[in-house]
Amino acid sequence: MKRLLDFKTVLVLLFLAGACRPGDQRAETDGDPTEPGRVTSASVEAALGSVTADGLLSHIEVLSSDEYEGRAPGTAGEELTVDYLTGRFQELGIEPGNPDGTFIQDVPLVGLTAEVTEAAFLVGGELVPMKGKEDYTAFTSLVEPEVSIRDSEIVFVGYGVAAPEYDWDDFKGADLAGKTLLMLVNDPAIPDPIDPSALDPEMFNGRAMTYYGRWTYKYEIAAELGAAAVFVIHETDPAGYPWAVPAANWGRERFIIAADGEASRPAPITGWMQLDATRRLLDAAGLDFDEMKAAAADAAFRPVELGGTASVTVRNEIREISSRNVLAKLEGSDPDLADEYVVFTAHWDHLGKNESLEGDQIYNGAKDNASGTAGLLEIARAFATLEVPPSRSILFLAVTAEEKGLLGAKYYAQNPLYPLEKTLANINMDGANLWGRTEDIVVVGLGNSTLDDVLTTAADEMGRVVLPDPEPEKGFFYRSDHFEFAKEGVPALYVDEGTLFVGKPEGYGDERRVEYTSRDYHKPSDEVKPDWDLAGAVDDFRLLFLVGNAVAEADAWPEWKPGTEFKATREAMLSASD
Repeated sequence: MKRLLDFKTVLVLLFLAGACRPGDQRAETDGDPTEPGRVTSASVEAALGSVTADGLLSHIEVLSSDEYEGRAPGTAGEELTVDYLTGRFQELGIEPGNPDGTFIQDVPLVGLTAEVTEAAFLVGGELVPMKGKEDYTAFTSLVEPEVSIRDSEIVFVGYGVAAPEYDWDDFKGADLAGKTLLMLVNDPAIPDPIDPSALDPEMFNGRAMTYYGRWTYKYEIAAELGAAAVFVIHETDPAGYPWAVPAANWGRERFIIAADGEASRPAPITGWMQLDATRRLLDAAGLDFDEMKAAAADAAFRPVELGGTASVTVRNEIREISSRNVLAKLEGSDPDLADEYVVFTAHWDHLGKNESLEGDQIYNGAKDNASGTAGLLEIARAFATLEVPPSRSILFLAVTAEEKGLLGAKYYAQNPLYPLEKTLANINMDGANLWGRTEDIVVVGLGNSTLDDVLTTAADEMGRVVLPDPEPEKGFFYRSDHFEFAKEGVPALYVDEGTLFVGKPEGYGDERRVEYTSRDYHKPSDEVKPDWDLAGAVDDFRLLFLVGNAVAEADAWPEWKPGTEFKATREAMLSASD
């Protein structure tokens, strides 16, 4: 068996073999080019050169075309998407990823289309006017034709966080069973005692959102408390997206993994409440929202009853579908290591079509995430171009239903086709850089694992730098498919476009990100634009190819770093497998 190397040595060999910066001298490696995982100049250069802007654009144009109708699970758009992905993997000569000989992992889903037939918020003896979609959203994840709550007491519970490691408990033992909870989005905003204009770095990671700040956690804790309903209070900056994002789910089909609703038993009613509507509700109770929010940033906060009730009825249209993850495998060249895996992921789905909209009704999802899926295909092309595959196997996994709550990734992580204890890393792509080359690349969750170090070494060789997420307060680490692997203990790497754009003025990247979020994110306007510059996406995907190849060749396995919430899970998994 070939002696494997450390990450840095592998990366240096890769660059010497053809991945050097422009103008650097390239050198051939010595030895037998048929040796497992052997790095040669021609092989690496061909692999890197196979990732092109034209290739990316051709995939994006197909996947985000109107013909694909927004790629919603369980639609004709899914059929076209699955056929396209399968066809591309077959053209590359990469074998089916499912051990049953297919490119498909079936993902059983239940689709729920909710209609709110009653919603009454009564405070201080008066009905507070609320209009669905404009003021609130309400759904149920229970697989039942109708779900109702009646005269449920409304309680403001601050941020809705129980975090013993921070000595924080917003609930203080209150009996909240059967009640309707209002929760602030994001983590408790605790001022830094040294600089009150900043957040305390010792509490909830300062600016960086923890999982306690995610709406998914808030729904989960509400269910544990036996609440009848939970509404997360929407604020654009802390949430990381405008009200239009949760509002877009009004009247649309939502999904859960089949049997998940009963297994986790969510609160009967879940939803969001718009900020101005929340202010009206609190005003009716004689309370001020800003004062309540300030009080919630203190560990001494206790739940506050509004002296009012909520009554909500939701009717469900229910259908069961089998959606699909699409996966292909490049078998490792070393027979002693081929049963170990590096997994690349991107979600193929988007929001589908909304016939209630005037004008354009198709959520094409060009950036989100036709571009990431295109990157998955181009990285697969790069690996398929190598003269000899890397020592370990590479799995290319295009997952379904990310937009429905990371469901395809969750299903694979809980029902892996290859053991997670033999899965070294997950490298995830969700939205490519469409605006030109950058001097940097951003890691969402920088410092979590040694994968960051592999990326840093590779980026340095390319004359680039690795920077942390400029918007850690928006919790992007918990909003894409790698998170489901991380929860199960697999080290995960998730990158975003850089911020230092070559030849552009300072702040250019921030302007484009804000523009995309406000104009195109989760809107029908997320389409291919004539001013796109995919050179930066090419750089990023080539870099991820090199990182994946280095992990597949290195002696050391990637690890979670001390203090990361996933480290104990990984260690327990590996210990149990010994």
